[in-house]
Amino acid sequence: MKVETIKKSICINRIVTQKIENFSLEEDTIIPDIKPDILKAISTSGNVCIYRKEVIDGRIKLDGNVNVYLIYLADSETDNIRGINTNIDFKQIIECKDALNGMNVNEKVTIKSIECKVLNGRKVSLSIQLEAEVTLYANEDLDIVNNIQNVKDIQEIRKNMKFNSVVGSNSTKTYAKETIKIDSGDNLAEILRVDFSIINKDSKMSYNKILAKADADVKIMYLTEDNRIRNVEEKIPIMGFVEMLNVSENDICDTKYTIRNILVKPNSEEEHSIYVEIELDVSCNAIREEEIEILEDLYSPSMNLEFNSKNILTMVDKKNKSDVYEIREKMQIQELAGEKIRDIRITPIINSANISRGKIKYDGEVKVDFLITSNNQTTVEGITKTIPIMYVMDYEEVTESSKIDTNVEIAMQDFVIEDSEVTLNINLSFEVSQYNQINMNVIENVSLNEEKCIENPYSMTIYFVKSGDSLWKIAKKYRSTIEDIMRLNEIEDPDKIDVGMQLFIPKYVCTKSN
Repeated sequence: MKVETIKKSICINRIVTQKIENFSLEEDTIIPDIKPDILKAISTSGNVCIYRKEVIDGRIKLDGNVNVYLIYLADSETDNIRGINTNIDFKQIIECKDALNGMNVNEKVTIKSIECKVLNGRKVSLSIQLEAEVTLYANEDLDIVNNIQNVKDIQEIRKNMKFNSVVGSNSTKTYAKETIKIDSGDNLAEILRVDFSIINKDSKMSYNKILAKADADVKIMYLTEDNRIRNVEEKIPIMGFVEMLNVSENDICDTKYTIRNILVKPNSEEEHSIYVEIELDVSCNAIREEEIEILEDLYSPSMNLEFNSKNILTMVDKKNKSDVYEIREKMQIQELAGEKIRDIRITPIINSANISRGKIKYDGEVKVDFLITSNNQTTVEGITKTIPIMYVMDYEEVTESSKIDTNVEIAMQDFVIEDSEVTLNINLSFEVSQYNQINMNVIENVSLNEEKCIENPYSMTIYFVKSGDSLWKIAKKYRSTIEDIMRLNEIEDPDKIDVGMQLFIPKYVCTKSN
């Protein structure tokens, strides 16, 4: 006899591994012939671009570059400050024994530090420390046994389970383009520094599509032909449509923006303007909470049923939350007295995140880089100060076992400067995704062994309950049923049996059928 089963198809989102790896880049850069010699480095900054990622057996491969801006003091009587821009490519392989072809990866590569050493007037050595945080996950399709039709005396354990199923994963390429106008009195000499951040992220789900919207906050420092340092800031809208079958507005959508390439140059067609073009990859992973009744265990007292079960680790209780942490700080910086601030650069750094029930405590710092010059611009100097971050986010769904993914962006920054006192008003946007992981034991197929049990008169076993026993385990072991054991031993509650308790176990005798 063939066992007839009913199966249900599910797609689970399984986190395979999470890993953080630090790596460094070293490269010598030549000062272009059209620029004066370098006397000393004043400020370094950069933006990371990832233009290719690949998961292969046993490893994750990331291809990208760091777009570096170096501001330096020129060895010249007339040109006090100049800048160079260079791209440093990298191919980083992250060893991961669980990685398999076809798995998906989310990556976040950040610059920890950039150091510049002047080798001579025409050559510098750049050393860049990077941190790659990768999350590897697999969308796994499973056909699980949900019911058995033609076995009458089947004994089974069923359980209602909630889990996060995958609606779909997809990505699209989009561009953020803008011509940014500068003051009409500024004749642009060169671009000294460009900073990017993706803010105001939002997504809307409709029929078979996800609309992803955000802003690229672009800050540009430039030098005029009369040696004035100037700044301009612009928010460039980003929009992309990601195709996603069967997505609904009740689904949770994880949207990630990856900068693939950056182009910033003086606009050749329009004076007093800078052309900015950012190529981005917008990826979406749509998650839906579902509930399913699964078979965890089964047997038949009269037949030798065999089955294959699988233990899977999957996500549950996924939630996303955003919050704003406000920093209001006054700083006394004696070096600013009598000097002029040309630029202030903010870098948030999270060192640790500790989770307790209903709360996440973040510890870190905000690095504040000041670029200052004297009023006559005869001296240029960079000063770095830090502000501690001690922020507690209320997050009702998190527990000590929760997994979190945190992204921090600068939502707002404002500064009031009076002589040597600086008042900083900074808003940090915390975007936190949390989830839990559970083990689900599912049955994939059921078969009948050639040895068939024939219902013979009951035999009887006397059994003494041991630690860890349950009526289900005892009944399955002796090919009996929970109902028969309860009736014979006058047990009212199947969950209440005591260690040492004597039980009479009726059972079937299994003999080989010809």
